[in-house]
Amino acid sequence: MTTLSPSEQVAAIEGRARRIETPCGDGAMVWRIWGGDRGDAAPLVLGHGAQGAWSHWIRNVAALGESRMVLAVDLPGHGDSALPATHDHEGIVAALAEGLAAIVGERPVDLAGFSFSGTCFAHLAAWHPERARRLILIGTGGLDTPHGPIDLRRVSGLEGEAREAAIRANILGLMIQHAETVDDLAMHLHMANARAARLKNAAQLVLPDRLKRVLPQVRAQVDAIWGAHDRPHPVEERQEDVLRALVPELDFRVIADAGHWAMYERPDMFNAALLDMLGQPLRAAG
Repeated sequence: MTTLSPSEQVAAIEGRARRIETPCGDGAMVWRIWGGDRGDAAPLVLGHGAQGAWSHWIRNVAALGESRMVLAVDLPGHGDSALPATHDHEGIVAALAEGLAAIVGERPVDLAGFSFSGTCFAHLAAWHPERARRLILIGTGGLDTPHGPIDLRRVSGLEGEAREAAIRANILGLMIQHAETVDDLAMHLHMANARAARLKNAAQLVLPDRLKRVLPQVRAQVDAIWGAHDRPHPVEERQEDVLRALVPELDFRVIADAGHWAMYERPDMFNAALLDMLGQPLRAAG
């Protein structure tokens, strides 16, 4: 039995997608699309975390694409996408809105934003309400809640086993709860995405309260999914309380035994929760 290397695993999953480029700054924003257009279900747009790329969703796109048209985007300044015209939410949202118009026309979409992209998608939903039916926030910061303890080590200058140990420790210190989940693929994705990321001010576009400030302007239905052991934005530190104060009817779900990158660490549980959430009727506007 042949075991695929991490790069071969990425290529195999990416090879099943359609790749589309839309304008972004002086270049293009890259979208990967799994599943066909289904008239009875809104397209599902997946966004990644800071210093990430579409591959934050590598363990989910196949399952989600069975019932949805799934668009996984490399946000401006990440992955294969060019930097935005302006390095702020205005520049990011302009590229997203233009790209969605080119790909799905006037159809509204469901937005699932992990971490950094949750705040970007919230601004998109607020400024282009015709684009968004649902906004599902996944481990998203910007709620002006205490930041959890994060243990990150310096990697530059290290080589061999010392470098690998530091990378593994950083993934455990930020993204993943259990050491056995930090496999070769997670290590590969973490480093490849970090090397490709060029938007340097992502944290300033989230912290401390950028999400909290924009959510009152969002007319789309807002729900949330969190890993039970999310380090940067711990569930026990009032995430649900702050969100529910803004969205009283919020559907807030917790993925047991998972860290910040819950969709990678517990993909089956996460996929089931997200698909069930997407399958619920839209709540009546309050």
